Amino acid sequence: MLRAGIVGLPNVGKSTLFNALVASAKAAAANFPFCTIEPNVGVVAVPDERLNVLAKLSASKQIVPARMEFVDIAGLVKGASQGEGLGNQFLSHIREVDAIVHVVRCFENDDIIHVAGNVDPERDIEIINLELALADLAQVERRIERTRKQARTSKEAQVELLALEKLAADLNQGKQARQVSLTPEEAESVQVLNLLTGKPIIYAANVSEDDLGAGNQWVDRVRGIAAPQSAQVVVVSAQVESELVDLPEEERADFLQSLGVEEGGLKSLIAATYELLGLRTFLTTGPEETRAWTIKAGMLAPQAAGVIHSDFERGFIRAETVAYRDLVGAGSMSAAREKGLLRSEGKDYLVQEGDVMLFRFNV
Repeated sequence: MLRAGIVGLPNVGKSTLFNALVASAKAAAANFPFCTIEPNVGVVAVPDERLNVLAKLSASKQIVPARMEFVDIAGLVKGASQGEGLGNQFLSHIREVDAIVHVVRCFENDDIIHVAGNVDPERDIEIINLELALADLAQVERRIERTRKQARTSKEAQVELLALEKLAADLNQGKQARQVSLTPEEAESVQVLNLLTGKPIIYAANVSEDDLGAGNQWVDRVRGIAAPQSAQVVVVSAQVESELVDLPEEERADFLQSLGVEEGGLKSLIAATYELLGLRTFLTTGPEETRAWTIKAGMLAPQAAGVIHSDFERGFIRAETVAYRDLVGAGSMSAAREKGLLRSEGKDYLVQEGDVMLFRFNV
């Protein structure tokens, strides 16, 4: 399951956003630092309107959406890489996620204490990024000492040592690991380190309700920081997300439109995460269930079949495939087959976003 870690300074709205995203009160939200100590974990369904349409078409008994896990990681502070504010414990939690959602405070509120005294996205982002980079640098330097000895007799260690030295030089200059130029072979050699600054990052600019539609000057500054890092920026309002939880489903769209936006923060964050990680969704549908499956872009049909079950990949024969829009336009699978829209694809077929698939395989 895809895991995204929510990080940021204390009191930027992480736990409030987490609570709203998972529609629960598992994480405490209080006006003091280190309210969250152990990471709170919530599993959410990935919003996908296509599932409801296909379920009606197939008269499915149940709908099974793709799922994503959010981890609410306690607020980091300056000095976290040296253990300040239980930093080492918090940093270890970040290593376990696939992507980082960095919540940045972009709102004024005298009732919510900012640990640094005022709102300043550049400073806040720099503090977090610096602590992550320092933690990575310490790890890389320790690894260099060990690898240097091995490199005397091992070609693999020589490749890793070159990669580590590149990483150390750039991390020392304030770069993130994902910005370091490594060959594919070098990148693979250091993958085991699971570097914090090597993870894809999304900046969640947390604004007030009034600024959700148009943004504000702080959001513009966050975008300016994210651009050279090839990072995503999503504008969210933890305040609005909290209000959405209490609204009936049919009233949420109207409420969001009144604020000048079309979708809530959960959908925006998931869409940004999928794009950042290069993920795709294919669908299966039938009388028993309609289901969404998450795969990596570039997967071939047998690999996609293996996501359902390893036996499907081993015994793969072919995949009966139709594009979602073609299937809905035809009105049924049999009608899609009659119109020539349902195709028989082999082992070399590159699965596309929104493919509706039925796999044939030998047991």
